[in-house]
Amino acid sequence: MGLIQHHRGRVVDAPGDNVLAEFGSVVDAVECAVEIQKELKTRNAELPENRKMEFRIGVNLGDVIEDGEQILGDGVNIAARLESLSEAGGVCISGTAYDHVENKLSLGYQYLGEQTVKNIAKPVRVYRVLMEPGAVARRFSEVTSKEKLVFPLPDKPSIAVLPFTNMSGEKELEYFSDGLAEGIINGLSKSDNIFVIARNSTFTYKGKPVKVNQVAEEMGVRYVIEGSVQQEKNRVRITAQLIDALTGHHLFSERYDRELKDILNLQDEITLKVLTAVQVKLTIGEVARLYEKGTKNLEAYLKVLQAREYKGGTVNKEREERAMQLLEEAIALDPEYAYAYSLLSTAHLDLVIIGASESPRESLQRALELGKKAVALDDSNSTVHAMLTFPYIYLREYDKAISEAERGVSLSPNSATAYFSLGTALSYAGRPQEAIPMLQKSLRLSPIPVNSWVLSVLAHSYRELGQYEETIATYKKVLQIYGPDHLLAHLELAITYAWMDREKEERAEGAEVLRIDPQFSTERYIKLLPFDQVKKDRIADALRKAGLK
Repeated sequence: MGLIQHHRGRVVDAPGDNVLAEFGSVVDAVECAVEIQKELKTRNAELPENRKMEFRIGVNLGDVIEDGEQILGDGVNIAARLESLSEAGGVCISGTAYDHVENKLSLGYQYLGEQTVKNIAKPVRVYRVLMEPGAVARRFSEVTSKEKLVFPLPDKPSIAVLPFTNMSGEKELEYFSDGLAEGIINGLSKSDNIFVIARNSTFTYKGKPVKVNQVAEEMGVRYVIEGSVQQEKNRVRITAQLIDALTGHHLFSERYDRELKDILNLQDEITLKVLTAVQVKLTIGEVARLYEKGTKNLEAYLKVLQAREYKGGTVNKEREERAMQLLEEAIALDPEYAYAYSLLSTAHLDLVIIGASESPRESLQRALELGKKAVALDDSNSTVHAMLTFPYIYLREYDKAISEAERGVSLSPNSATAYFSLGTALSYAGRPQEAIPMLQKSLRLSPIPVNSWVLSVLAHSYRELGQYEETIATYKKVLQIYGPDHLLAHLELAITYAWMDREKEERAEGAEVLRIDPQFSTERYIKLLPFDQVKKDRIADALRKAGLK
């Protein structure tokens, strides 16, 4: 009560553990609210868990009706609603209050969207107060327009799921936060009624103060999902928001307080909430398909996410072997974790592709065995079918490769990875005309490719059709996106220029290959390609013309 009086406020009523106070200045009211919460936080730090008390505070600027010593009316009702929207230990303010205090206090504010209030005709703008001096909200909900979108909007709800912000700063929670966003993306991708941008594209915004309208414009979507994760001891608080970038409205803003071990179940809960918010009508079958068999072992889950980090960067023997170690540990923790087997399969195959396997035949066979094991554990998982495509390609069993890729697409019509695998299988099977639309679909679902092979296979398909200028332009795009040390792009450009009898350019690309890998061997490279001997000989001749022995 003393802090309220200090800030020139009046306690109107104090029923139970609630307090209603009135201030002559909204600046005084917000300052008082922040000081109260800071004082309570300091006192709670000295108390055992069972004696701590946390309060929520709502501040509104509006008209009231005086009834003796009491105050009534819409102004009070809105403040009460704001209090219920606040986090424990936090402060929420209305749009009218925000308009008056925005530039007058050393505080940050996070826009939570428009919220409905009982018996109030119009929705109320709500802001969360960020109480540290100089704090700023991570993102702001500014509107965009269809004319500003890089891609035209699809004919169904289109969504980009941004990486969830790790509010605690601990590395382990970083993997957890990323995994939550990935789980939502994977769940949403199960419905062909929604267009979902792939993880590889949305995660480029990780750690950046990007605005929602910018994300919508660059990804070509109407809706954006963002959220945050904060850990306190064995509990985790997750906030998730769905924003309509064309209007700036928050279709929902929810908070989930759970024990940390419940995170995997929570992924499906949030996914279903998002689907409902965009008014997608699901059949019973589609609901069932949202629940992929993953793992209930959080430690195994985090090891898989760590392994993905190692596999997601520069491909080399050391990084692949570290990823393999983590994946073996994850499988030991949960022997039925399908995705861990699938990712381990691709690691064995990568060693073959980069020429780092001591026994390519054994590595390829191991990749196939692991891929099959993943499918046996979870036949309804699109990703494991898509990944099984690649061992079959390198074994030149193209019908099986195409079958697995098509199964992946049917299970998840929004999977950029599944379309990439199908395009690759078709291209290497000698069907480049059919491959190109599949690869282009993958690039539309993930404007930033799921990996550099998407563009590389697209360029290869163009070359198979004799479209050399498109081939060159696409391989150059690989170099623009992934940097000048992309060995495969220079190799394939050397081959393409040789087939076009452009000696100067082919020699220049050959020199780039040797700059990156002075020990490059044409014989070793050719041996690994999944082509017949006639085609291998033609490629070998082209590389030798480029100065590669």
